[in-house]
Amino acid sequence: MNRFVFLDRDGTLVRDTGYPHRREDYELLPGVIEGLQALTDAGFRFAIVTNQSGIGRGLFDEAAFHAFNALLLADLEAAGIEISGSFYCPHSPDDGCRCRKPLPGLFERAARVLGADLANSWAVGDGARDVEAGLAAGCCGALRVGSADCPDLLQAARHILADPNHA
Repeated sequence: MNRFVFLDRDGTLVRDTGYPHRREDYELLPGVIEGLQALTDAGFRFAIVTNQSGIGRGLFDEAAFHAFNALLLADLEAAGIEISGSFYCPHSPDDGCRCRKPLPGLFERAARVLGADLANSWAVGDGARDVEAGLAAGCCGALRVGSADCPDLLQAARHILADPNHA
């Protein structure tokens, strides 16, 4: 069974500074490493699924996105955490694409590419659209970080691991 946690990037893994794309914007959020390590130990794999409308709005280009993403992946790899894939929607909200969350396209594409079992996978993000997209794609659960019940990724991991269906 290929159980995944599908992770939003901005506001979930890194601080959301408003279209973060420069090295000086980069800041890993508290609890990320510990939460991902706990989930790794339980056998989960990870994919990043992120809306990046700053590209479609002309605020930055795909090269800037990839350079910023490389900072995150390097930090996670240095901590022993592997991200199986990173999927992004570069479109603006007005483009009407199926990959932009809250639609499930990014999750579906990631599942096809990575062989993820969506029915045994989770979505974690900082917004309602992350939760909606994960559930629309068929994930067994979805959590919103930044709430009182789930302030960070470490608490999200604890919630996932406490679910009787996670094993």
